Formats: sequence, structure tokens, C-alpha cells
Amino acid sequence: MMEKEKNLILWFEKIGRQDTDLVGGKSASLGELTAKTEVPVPYGFVTTADAYRYFMEKSGLNNRIAELLTELTDVENSLTLRRVSAQIRREIIEAEMPGKLSEAIRKSYDELGKKMREHSPYVAVRSSATAEDLPDASFAGQQETYLNIKGAEDVIGKVKECYASAYTDRAVYYRTKQGFDHLDMALSAVVQMMVFSKAAGVMFTVNVITGDDTHIMIEGAWGLGEYIVQGIVTPDSYLINKNTLIVDGRKINEKKVKFVRLQTGGCEEKAVPENMINTAVLTREQLRELAEYALAIEKHYGCYMDIEWGIDERNDKIWILQARPETVWSNKKEIKQNNVKIAETGKVLVKGMPASPGMVAGKARVINDPEKIDDFQIDEILVTEMTAPDWVPVMKKAKGIVTDAGGMTCHASIVSRELGIPCIVGTKSCGSAGTAVIRDGMTITVDASHGVVYAGNLAAAADEKEKKQEMANHGQENFPVTGTKIYMNLGDPALAEKYGTLPCDGVGLMREEFIWTTYIHEHPLHMIDEGRAQEAVDKLAEGIGKVCAAMSPRPVTLRFSDFKSSEYRALKGGDKYEPHEPSALLGWRGASRYYDPKYIEAFRLEIKAIRKVREEYGLKNLHVMIPFCRSVEEARRVTEIMKDGGLRRSADFKVWLMAEIPANIILADQFNQFVDGYSIGSNDLTMLILGCDRDNDAISHLFDERNTAVKRAVRHLIEAAHKDGKTVSICGQAPSVYADFTQFLVENGIDSISVNPDMVGCTKKNVAQIEQRIILNNALGLGRMK
Repeated sequence: MMEKEKNLILWFEKIGRQDTDLVGGKSASLGELTAKTEVPVPYGFVTTADAYRYFMEKSGLNNRIAELLTELTDVENSLTLRRVSAQIRREIIEAEMPGKLSEAIRKSYDELGKKMREHSPYVAVRSSATAEDLPDASFAGQQETYLNIKGAEDVIGKVKECYASAYTDRAVYYRTKQGFDHLDMALSAVVQMMVFSKAAGVMFTVNVITGDDTHIMIEGAWGLGEYIVQGIVTPDSYLINKNTLIVDGRKINEKKVKFVRLQTGGCEEKAVPENMINTAVLTREQLRELAEYALAIEKHYGCYMDIEWGIDERNDKIWILQARPETVWSNKKEIKQNNVKIAETGKVLVKGMPASPGMVAGKARVINDPEKIDDFQIDEILVTEMTAPDWVPVMKKAKGIVTDAGGMTCHASIVSRELGIPCIVGTKSCGSAGTAVIRDGMTITVDASHGVVYAGNLAAAADEKEKKQEMANHGQENFPVTGTKIYMNLGDPALAEKYGTLPCDGVGLMREEFIWTTYIHEHPLHMIDEGRAQEAVDKLAEGIGKVCAAMSPRPVTLRFSDFKSSEYRALKGGDKYEPHEPSALLGWRGASRYYDPKYIEAFRLEIKAIRKVREEYGLKNLHVMIPFCRSVEEARRVTEIMKDGGLRRSADFKVWLMAEIPANIILADQFNQFVDGYSIGSNDLTMLILGCDRDNDAISHLFDERNTAVKRAVRHLIEAAHKDGKTVSICGQAPSVYADFTQFLVENGIDSISVNPDMVGCTKKNVAQIEQRIILNNALGLGRMK
């Protein structure tokens, strides 16, 4: 046995992920992060598996636990499971800790105080099982955490409680079902500097709902993070693009309570001040910093990661509290989902967040009182306020789960995804609490791919529609023909082949930035200065060509680069060429770059790459779009540079203009002479019309593409463009999110709509229905629908 393995106590910097058997997954990960990465981890030490075994042997507990476990012949018997587990925990807590181990803990705690420059520091004590936090054996929530503990004797007591937590009902049940021997396991206790979090949360380096690993999912709430895991608070949720670190999605939820530390030790619940209940927890800068840590951790581990974080109230420092391999998508390349919506045939009872995908129908069992948990029967659908770790045995029996509270990283979400059970969480924050609307014994259908609960059993209809969906996935379903063309937005060229079979009319927006961040990684001017301009052209053409080839003969509209200076600076060599702007969102971007002497040579590389795709590759379905063009003069100058580079508007080469600035709308009659049509960028257009910085969380509630001012602008553009025979499309997020906005667009004669890939099929059907109603209304003389 190695000398290190005989130690009862080890400091973080002395351990790594190779020491899982010795200190458990949680402890090993903290050591790995401390010793081998630059991410900020609070100081701490751990008791080892040897310490646990030493305690169990010296106290005589091994024999006693083995004796008690013989009484547990069936873990599905909740009463017996509860009784036996409680007795084991009680005996562990009441046992005397051997002097050698208690002295080692006391000495290490004093040393930790010296490192923290505090006489008797506040710490968090967490358990870490040696089979926990592995990609193939997650024990989500199986052991315990004790916060804001002060004093060596209290720490020693909490270490014993950590040991006892190895025998909670859910831990015993879980180990039995997973085939682990109870007496072979060991447990490590983590003693770590307490972070006095004013905000905390969890982040994943993969979208745990869909398996999409192009984004980081971040959730956060006020106070300590325990209320997120327990599902008491529905946290704010963000999706951060891994390539650009731009926030591609956010949902700010109501957060009425928070879990906070007390000055005298321990923690309590407090009300969130009124002005903070609906305020975003994280700033744009904090989101970016968290995302950078997440990427660094994922890169170091080489797999998807589940990461806990906290922001210290004393100095706003972000701390990484824990990182472990993500437990579902780490072992799954894909999951079969029923993505068929059935709203047209079923009565909607409640809506929530789709935490674990799938669709099931069955009898609802509404449990508002944990004491009634034993009433739950196999294959019922569990409807409750929120699950807790003790509920795992019942969750294992459930056909589906619906909770009033919680977010994507609450207990119900994590366990449901691991067990493969369809689950919807947070119904209360999305309208109505499931426990208030769904009656006990009611037959319901849970569509957890879309977050909707319907009355009745719609499983038969869903099965039939799933068959149709499978046909559609193979290009065999006949989608309706629409007068309004339905395009899709696409960024990553690697996804072109996958999405090429979708029933779209082409790509309405291909974001060139993705190619720079995914394939090239370097600033174009940096490559020019190094004499590698042709390399940039070739790589850019290769990425564009993949999309055009996959979509041919359908058109692909490439938007010229629209990085902000801060984003260009992130590319290799970018610091040399990019200014530091106070507001990059409204700064040197889009068209204003293309004719600027400081950037024009880089723009010419883009032109050469487009010509290579069209002329050398023979992919004539490629067209272009000019973004963020502030004036008619800019449009003239940019199109002149394009002509000089060999790109001229013609019958088979179209030039579009992003309509995202009020000037594009007001002066559309003058812009018309330089372009073939427009694509509305609803995000920036809404921002500039309403005066709302779309990246400012404090005013995010005012940002709404359906505002009357925005809709009037859209209607005016369509009218002005059509007068000169120009077309109008839209490629912003609004049609992907709001069905009523799609109806408004079709009614007002928009020529095409470009949506996210997952919305293509349903948008095409939705538009077909809208068009049919318009035709019918016109035939009846009813005019435009209201």
C-alpha cells in the first residue's frame, strides 16, 4: 500500500481524479481542479476512505450494519427500507469517533483557519462516496451537505453525519438497484471554506435536455445553491454559445425566497427583496466568466461536465464549488424522443419546462404530503410540488413526473433524466401549479418533450404521430406546400448534413462567424499579416461549401461576418487589430467594417471565399447578406467593393440586407436600389426601436418583438420593399418562439420565414393553416384576420 493511502486526511492540492477510490469522486474532483487547473476553488481538505474504514472498524459498526441489512429482503418495501436505514444512521451518529481520527480532523481544521486567516472559519462539510460522481454511477443527491459550520467539534460531528448519510433510504435503495455491495463502499468527507454566496447555481457543458453540446447551460438563483437542487426555487436559466460566448437564450424566473447563511452559524430561508424577485441573477460579464471556467474544465476533463458555482457576497468573486462528469449524455450519443406536438387534439392542463424528454399517459397520483408517498403505485404519473432525494425509490416506479417548482438542474430533473423518465418541472412558474389543476386519479398525458400536460390518454394518437414523425425524419412525409417559403437558420456547417433532410426551402441565415470560431480560430488580419490569406479563404470556402452541398439545389444565404470587436478580439491575434469599445453592440460591426481601410482586406477574403464556392465548387445556390448597414451610402460602398471582387447581383446571385436598424425601415425605398431583398433581424431591430439593450438583464422584461412599434416597422418594410419588387424575410428568433408573431408576418405578406431547425416542420404546418384561413376569409369577404 502506498504511503498516501494510509493517510486519514489529505489536502486538495495533494489529490486528483486518479484518487477516486481513496477520497471519492467529489473530493477527487476538487483536488483535480485545485492542483491542475486555473479555476478558483475554495481551500479545503478531505477525510479519506481509509479514515471511513478505520472509523467503521474501530466502532464495530461493520458487523452491526451487516446484521441490520439482513432484515431488508425487499427494497421496494418502503416501510422496511425506511426503518432499517434509519437504525443504521442512528448507530453511526451515536458511535464514538476514534481519537486518532478526531485529532487529525481537529488539527486540519485549525490549519485551514490559518490558510483563510481566520481563527475559527466557517466551512461546508460535504460527503463524497467512492462510487459517486462517475459517468456510469451517479448518486445524484445521495449523500449530504452541511453548510456554515464553525468549530472543530461541530466539524467532527458533521463528518459522522456524512458517514451516516451513506445509509439514507435513497442511497440504500440506489446501491441495491445498481448492484453495489453496501459494505464495500467507503465515504470521504470534504471540509471546505464556506463561500458566502449572494448567488449560486449549476452549469452543464451540454444542454441536458437535448444533448446539444454547442451550448453551456447555466442556472442561478439568489443565495446558496441548495434551493435550486431541492427545487424550492425555479432558477434563472441561460444558454451560452460555446463558440462565441454569446447568450443565445435566457429565462428570468420569479425567485421569492433564498437560502442564506446566518452570522452565528447555520442557514435559513429569507424573502427576496421585492425589486430582486424578477431580476436576473447574473450579469453579462459574470455569464461570460462562468462560461470560460466551464470550457476550461470541460477541456481538462475531456467530457461533458456538471459544475456548481457561487458568487461571494463579500467581494463578488466567482468560486467553482464542484465539478463532476455529467451523468446522462456522457454515456448517450442520442436519445429517441417523441417530438410530436398533440395540442390540436388534447386539452392542455398545465405547462412547464421539459426536463427529461418523452411522452407517456397514465393515472396521476398527486402527492402534496410526503407521508402519503407510500400510496404511490408502479406506472402511475407522480404529480407533486418537488421531489427530494428520499423520493428516489418512488421515482423509480413512476411512468412520468410533473412538479410545481424546479429548474433543469433540480433533483427531479437530474434523477428523471438518469432514469429515463419523462419529466416536466416548474409548472407554477409557467402558469398554474400541477398539484392545483391535476386531480388525483385523473388520466393524463405528459408530453415532456414540449413541457405540456394534457387531459386524457393521447398515447395511441401520439404513437401514430410518432410513426409519421419517423417517416418525416427519412424524408417520406408529405409536408404542406406553402406560399410563404420556410427557411432555416444554421450556424455550424457540421450540422448541415443532419438538417439537410428537413422540409425547408433552404437556409435563410448562415452565420459566417461560426466558421471563424469553429474551423479557423484566427483573426483574418492576423492570417493576412502572416502571409496565410489563401489558407483563410480555403477554410472559409470549405465551411460554406459543406452547407451549400448539403442543401443543393435549395438556396443558402450567407451573412457576411458580423462579429463585434470584443468577439473578433477573442480570435487568435485579435488583440492587435481590435479596439476596446464601450458598447461593442453598437460599435464597429457589420457593413462599417467592410469598407474601412483597417479591415477592407479581410472583407476581400470573404468575397474570394464566396467566389470559390460558386465558381470552383460550382455551388450556385450560395447568396449573401449584408449585416448592420447603417446608411444608404454604406450599402453603396459595400456593394461596390463586392463588384470589384467579382460579386455582382444577377438572376442567380442575390444580395440581401439585414433589416435590423430603424434606418433600414425608414429608408427602405432608397436601400432598394442596392439589394434584392431584406431579412429582418428581429433581435437588433427590437432593441433599437424600443431602446432596450438586449444584453442588459435589468430591462429584459421590456424586450418584446411583438411590441406594436416593432410590428408597424415590419409592416412598413414589407410594403416599401414590395413596391419595388423586393422580397422580405425574417431570420430573428421571434418566429421560432411566438406562433402569434408568425401569423402576423404571414397576414402581412412576408415572403419567407427562417427559423431554427427544430421549428421547421411545425412552422411549415402552422403557416399552411394560416394561409388556408386567409384564403377562406378572402373568399368570404372577411378580409384580414384579427
